[in-house]
Amino acid sequence: MKTWLITGCSSGLGQRLAEAVAARGDRLVATARSTDSLLPLSERYPETVRSISLDVTRAGDAAKAVALAKRAFGGLDVLVNNAGFGFIGAIEEAEPDEYRPMFEANVFGLIETTRAALPALRERPGARLVNLSSGAGIAGSAGFGFYNATKFAVEGLSEALAQELAPLGLKVIIVEPGPFRTEFLGRSMATAAREIDAYAETVRARRRYRETNDGRQAGDPDKAVAVMLQAIDAEHPPLHLPIGPRAHAIAERKLDAFRADIAAWRDISIATDFGAPT
Repeated sequence: MKTWLITGCSSGLGQRLAEAVAARGDRLVATARSTDSLLPLSERYPETVRSISLDVTRAGDAAKAVALAKRAFGGLDVLVNNAGFGFIGAIEEAEPDEYRPMFEANVFGLIETTRAALPALRERPGARLVNLSSGAGIAGSAGFGFYNATKFAVEGLSEALAQELAPLGLKVIIVEPGPFRTEFLGRSMATAAREIDAYAETVRARRRYRETNDGRQAGDPDKAVAVMLQAIDAEHPPLHLPIGPRAHAIAERKLDAFRADIAAWRDISIATDFGAPT
């Protein structure tokens, strides 16, 4: 039986994961900015589920959630950094007061929650640290540049953490889902207020994608959660876990393009050491 702390349990994959964790009998500290949405879950599982308000951008909230896990269940085995939101808009279109809050939640909030939980996780050999990235964390695309930047940050941070924590027996998993039928394109996606005509061919299509695909995504979130649980339970979990055909296609295209660039410029770009022929 594991003890979990999951951020962003009010909706989306966080909510589905929290429900699955509770249903299988594990202990859970479920968190969201408002605990109202968490009451049904804690009432169904009063012995194994606790809920607490956690705004990842508010100092001290994460430490209180970790303290609750230790007080109620004696420790912490799995942290899932799921809280966050998306943003659509060209780099030139967006204003700081539109995109900076996303960095506070997706990057700095994740960092501070992780830092608060690591002392407890280090007490449990075999503990898991799970960071929700995205297909947008694998490759950038027009209209999602700021969101890409937050998820690229999560990827780099997670890869470094994996190396730091490996000697301690802790495993890091970066979950990279494609589009799944959650509220992500609705309540969890912000949009730049300004539109610049010069970006009509590239970015405007992304805005329309949100409007036409919200609630119609091909991915089944319960199946995504099942994959996540299998990876977290595995003795040797993957560092990178793309989920869904779209995420895998993004990863494969990125790898192919990366290899092509490296091969095309290899001879020129490696001849840079002192004494190397030019």
